[in-house]
Parts: sequence; structure tokens; C-alpha cells
Amino acid sequence: MTVSDRVIFLQERTPLSLLPATTLAPLARRLRSVTRSAGETVVEAGQEPQGLYILWQGRLETEAELGGLSFLPGAVLNLEALLLEQPVEQTVRTITDSTLWFVDRAQFQALVEQYPGILQTFTRQLVDAVKRLSFQFDREQERQGILRPYLVAKAKRGVIGRSRYGDRLRAEIRSAASHRKSVLIFGEPGLEKDNLAALIHFGSTQRRLPIIKVDCGQLQASGADLFGRSGGRLGLLGALGQGTLVLNNPNELDADLVEPVVQLLKTGQYRPVGRNGETAPLVTAEARIILLSEKGLPVLGDAIDETIKVPPLRVRKADIEDWVNYYLSLIRRRRGTGRISVTPEAIRRLQSYDFPNNLRELENLVERAAAQLAGGGLITEEIIWPAQSKKKQLRLNLLNRYPDLRRFLRSPWWPDRINYGITLWLFAVVVAVLWFGPQQRDQNVALTVFWAWWWPLVLLGFPFVGRLWCAVCPFMIYGEVTQWIAEKLFPGRLKRWPRQAADRWGGWFLFALFALILIWEEVWNLEDTAYLSACLLLLITAGAMIFSALFERRFWCRYLCPIGGMNGLFAKLSITELRAQQGTCSAECTTYQCYKGGPAKGEGQETNGCPLYSHPAQLEDNRDCVLCMTCLKACPHRSVELNLRPPGIELWTTHRPRAAEVALMFLLLGAVYLHRLPELEERLNLNLPIDTVVGHSLVSLGILALPALIPLGVEAGQWIWRKSQGLTPRPVVRMAYGYLPLVWAANLAHYLRLGLGEGGRLLPVSLATFGASGANLPVWVAHPAVVAFLQGVTLLLGMGLSVWLTAKICRQAGPQRWIQNACTGLLGLSLWWLIPGF
Repeated sequence: MTVSDRVIFLQERTPLSLLPATTLAPLARRLRSVTRSAGETVVEAGQEPQGLYILWQGRLETEAELGGLSFLPGAVLNLEALLLEQPVEQTVRTITDSTLWFVDRAQFQALVEQYPGILQTFTRQLVDAVKRLSFQFDREQERQGILRPYLVAKAKRGVIGRSRYGDRLRAEIRSAASHRKSVLIFGEPGLEKDNLAALIHFGSTQRRLPIIKVDCGQLQASGADLFGRSGGRLGLLGALGQGTLVLNNPNELDADLVEPVVQLLKTGQYRPVGRNGETAPLVTAEARIILLSEKGLPVLGDAIDETIKVPPLRVRKADIEDWVNYYLSLIRRRRGTGRISVTPEAIRRLQSYDFPNNLRELENLVERAAAQLAGGGLITEEIIWPAQSKKKQLRLNLLNRYPDLRRFLRSPWWPDRINYGITLWLFAVVVAVLWFGPQQRDQNVALTVFWAWWWPLVLLGFPFVGRLWCAVCPFMIYGEVTQWIAEKLFPGRLKRWPRQAADRWGGWFLFALFALILIWEEVWNLEDTAYLSACLLLLITAGAMIFSALFERRFWCRYLCPIGGMNGLFAKLSITELRAQQGTCSAECTTYQCYKGGPAKGEGQETNGCPLYSHPAQLEDNRDCVLCMTCLKACPHRSVELNLRPPGIELWTTHRPRAAEVALMFLLLGAVYLHRLPELEERLNLNLPIDTVVGHSLVSLGILALPALIPLGVEAGQWIWRKSQGLTPRPVVRMAYGYLPLVWAANLAHYLRLGLGEGGRLLPVSLATFGASGANLPVWVAHPAVVAFLQGVTLLLGMGLSVWLTAKICRQAGPQRWIQNACTGLLGLSLWWLIPGF
């Protein structure tokens, strides 16, 4: 290669192009070619430079620990060291076989002495470079000073949990990290939304750039700290460059800042704050913007490109165990303690809680539980104790307190062996005795059991065991037998429930059927006519059998049975309830065997599912649970609970009022007056037209309706008055449930006369049924004064409970509450006058 060719190369490809050709030509003449194989050291750090190297062909690199710089043809080595007479700063090796031009140190220094312009040119260049570096350093210091209070160093953790919500959240984070569009991370407090924003940033290609988090409520109203000042101090956006800006709580933005932020989100441009009222030109922002909010953003919503909705912990119950184990691992590493584990019962207790403060609250709970263990150990249900939701307050799980009760209720005895080994055959005997035995109650044991034993006992049982009778009810046992036969003869023919029509009309059907039964009972004197009582039992059994042959499971029990409707109504007053832990069901259950049925799983038994199609975790009251314990047997997670609770608590917490139920309640109240028709005639000196069937039926219908006219008339008048005054009317149906304890007490007080006056004659009546004399057998009969006293106490209890329940439902004092209490007192006094009679 000629000297002129070398000069051209030096001018076009090397930093020596600053020198004139007259200086480069002598240098080019002194250059000699040297070759180095791949991996050889060209210059070594800390050594005096041997001369000037210029790379012509090949590739060089510095040591990796010094940054791993790569040099291409045209690179000049040792120039600064030779000019400043300093040792070489970096070791440079060849990557490939390379050819370099070399001039030794003595010749280069002689050339510099001969041509002083070489030193002057590179000195000026070094001064300019120092100035630029100094300016950049000052600018970087200013930028770092602006960003430092807001910098986010790193993401604290990834998305923890194996639920579908956790998987979806991870996918959304990865998607957001793949682009630079604006993102809104929306969710409740305590969900670590700032950590999710950090995950997006550090998972993107801009991870080496800064990320800052700014609280919008602390920004200046002028926007100077965010947008900067024209010709003055940088704002956060200007200092951030291509990094990520996280705006926390944008709903707290000053009103004057909303429009500029919307413009920034939509166009990517902002306007610095001008001086002295001047309008500064628009500036294009390079930053990526992420917003964190706990509330909706109607103003900014259209300007945001993507929204990530973070699910609250109450819907991610399946992830609670993973979070607990993660927090425990952090605690163990921080404290240097032994292994800390947690029992399944403690996890289920956590899963039953809704965590209003989400992960923040869960972490505090775990910290508190771990603090009670010294050096590791086991966190049990007693150690970890979250606050209880309304559905869990004042509850005691009897199945945990009494394990023998759990074993019995999960055994084949309850209720199958009782139903098909005892009740099925006993009911047939009772009906036969009613049909073929003596027809008077004092001579027919079945009639005495039905009216003097069953009615008082079932009414006494409602406050304690709710709808328990329905679990061993003979009507549905025969219905299930019919259903089994129908499935054998016509497999797959059972229909699904017409739920919409049944929910709308089922309550009114059983109301009408109950009214007809009460009128029939009064007109035809069923209490003292055995074969008619048998007809009543067979009528209800026939309904259960017909609908069981048509529809799957217990359609009759849930919607149409009049006795079941009464049981479901009074069961609301019970001190017990069957429920399931919603958190455990949503977190651990995937098969819903308690609801749909299925094979055995874990400790769960094989079942056909809930006969009433009720999921125990979704029950709002006792109306739709017959305590058959199918769910308890099917559940493999021990989620089902039999709780002791305040009586009737559902009526002022989770209850959903129904007009048909209120109608049935007042019908049952009217039935008490109807049962006392002879006393009414005698005490009021009435001569009612009850000599004919039609007349007796019409009078009975009127008496059934009469007691309801007083409270409903008053409530309707209140409703109309409040409406005319422009006030919001109170919900009449909801308030009417305040009368329920009085209705229950009135029915019980009525049947106490039969229970205490005739129930004790069971032995002589049993012999009389079969034609024998039981005159010498013992009887246990209460004195009429004792009966009257107990009836009066029962009515007082019902009145007191009704006043208390009305207050709980109403929740505040007011005219409607006091008027309803007055109606309760009026009805109670009339019942007192009618039943005890003193």
C-alpha cells in the first residue's frame, strides 16, 4: 500500500483525521505492518506504551471486566498514553487474526517534536471532551437529584399463586412489558400495585433505565415538578428520559393538572410551565407511563391504552396458602429461625376471611402468628386469627367442638338408615292405624301422636334445629322411592327444575295449598277424624311422589310442600345453621361434589349431591336446607360447618325477603284464630253461619285473613303517607318478618293444650286403639292452670322477641317501628285473651 493510500485511510477511518495531510504523510511513511494471531495481547494495562498502533484489519477487544469494548479497523491505540506520557490504561487483545500498523515510541515522539500541531490539536480535543463530559456530568447530577426521591430500586417479588387469577395476572404483566403503551393498574388497597408496575418495567427492554413513582396528590398545581419550567429546571418527565413514570392515585390530581395529563397520555406531549404567563412550546415525552388507582378514572379512562384489573384476595383464596408460605420463608430467612409451617385448618380459617386490606393484611397476620413461635414451629388455627366477617360473627362450629356429632352425621345412620329402616315402615303403620282404627282422638294412638305429639314437638324444635324434621320426613321418603322406581323404568326421563317459574310461583302455590288444608281441617274436623287425617297425610305424600316422578331430586320439598314451607319459614329463627366456608370452597374445591354429587374423594363420600340444589357456601338463610348432611358427607375439605348462632340472625343480615313467605306467615297467624273458632263464638257471643259446608268455609277463609289485615293495613297506610310526603317508603315485606316470633309462639301456645293435656294419655290410648282397656295405666296430664301459665309465658316470649327482631331489622327508631310494635302488642293481647283466657 502506498503512502498516499495510507494517508487516505488515516483521514477517512481514524481519529487522526483532525491532522492535516502534511502531518499525516510523514506518519504514514514511518508505519510498518505487524500481524497478531487471535487471542494475543497487543497492549497491556499498566505498562509503558511501546508505540502507536492503528488497526487495519481484524478485531480487538479490551478485557471483559473493564467493559468488554470492541475495536474495529481504524481504531488507534496508545495515542493518549504517548501524548500524556502515561502508562497504558487497558489491556487489549485480538479477537481474530489481525494486521496493525505500528510506529515505535521514539519515532512518534520525534514526529510530535517536529510537528507541534499534533499535540496542540489533540490537547484542544481533550479540553473540549472534558468540557462536554463536565457538562454531561453536571446535567446527570441534576437529573439524578430530581429523580432520586422517586426512584424505585427493584420489584419486591413476582406474582405469587397458582390459581387461574394468578396465571392471568402474570400473562397481563408479560403483555404490558412487551410494549410501551400507557397502562392502568386498577385494584383495591393492599394489592401491591406498585410492585406490579415495577414488574412491568423490569421485565421490559428498558429495564436498565430508571423507574420513578409519584404520588399525584403531592404534585404542584402548576405542574412544574412534573413538566418542568420553560428555560429553567427540568421536570420529572424531562429528567426521566425513556424510563418509566408511575403515577399513583391519579384520581387525586389537581383539577388544573387533569387536562395536561390527559394530553400527555393521548399525544405523548406536554407543555412546560412558562415564565411570566408565556406559553412554552410542546415537548415530546419519551417516558412510558403507568397509572395506579383504587377508584375508577372516568376522566382519564379514554386516554389509557390498557387496563390491568388486579383481583382482590377474597376471590383468589386458592393463592392464600402460597402467599402464607412465601411470607413465612421471608420471615425465616430474616430471623434465621427454624422451619415454620402452617396447618390445613389454619389455612382454611384464613380462606374463610375476606381480607378487606388484601395482601397487606395477610402479611401482618402471618407476621403476628410467626411472632408467637420462638425458633420455628407449627402455626395452628388457634394462633392465626383474622377478624370475622358478618357471616362468621358469633358462630360456634359444633362439628369441631363435638367430633362424635360429626361422625354420627357422616355415618350411614343419618338419615338413610333412619329413613329407610324406620320411618318408611312406621309411616305406613301410622296411616293404616288412622284409616282402619277408631276414628276419635281419645281412642286412636296415631291420631294422638299426630296432633298431640308431632305438632308441639316440631314447633318446639324450630328454634333449636331448624328444618331438621325435613331430613326424616316420610313424605319425601316415599317420593325418593318413587323417583328410584321411575329411573329404573324410564331412565333419563326426569326433568330439570323450572327454576324461574318455581321461584316466582312456588311460594304462592304452597300458600294456597296450606290455606285449603286449614279450611278442610276446620270444616271437616280433621283433628278428631282419623281417616281424614290419613287422607291429609296421603295427599301430601301423593304430591311428593308425583313431582318426584317428574323432576329430579326434591323439587316438591323446595318449592311446593306446605309443611316444608312452614318449616323453612320458622327455621329462620333457629339458633343453628348449616353453612360452608366460602373461602375454602372457592380456593380448594373444583368438583362441587356437595352440590352436584360425585365419587368419593379424600375424606368425602360418594353422594348424589344436595337434594334441594343448595350449595352450603351460598346459603343466605335456613329456608333451603333440610339438614340431610349430604354436603357434609361429600366435602373432602372439611368446609361444611354446623354453627351455633344468635337466633334469627339472618333476618337482619343476609336475609332476602319474599312476599309469598310473608303471606304464609300471616296465614299461620290466622290459623291460630281459626283453631279457636268455638272460643271466639262463645266469648264474643257470635252466631256465625257455620252450619253448612259453604258457610263454614267462607267464615274460615275470613278468619284466616282477618289477623293479617291489621299489620298490613297499618303498613300500607304508612307506605302511602311516606310516598305522599316525598319520603322513601320503608320496605313493607322486609319489616313484616318482625312478626315471625309472635306467629311461632302463637302456634306453639295453641298446640301446648293438646301436648300437655292429651300427650300424656299415650299408653291407655294405645290399648284403646286395639280394643283393650287401659283404664289402669298411668297418664301424665298437666293441670289446666299450668297449661294456661305456659301458654301465657310462650306468648310473652313471642311478643318480646318480635319487638327485639323488629328493632334489629329496622335498625333505627322511628314511627314505623313503634307502630309495628303497637300492632305486635295488639295481636299479642288478642291471642292472650283467646288462648290462655286470663
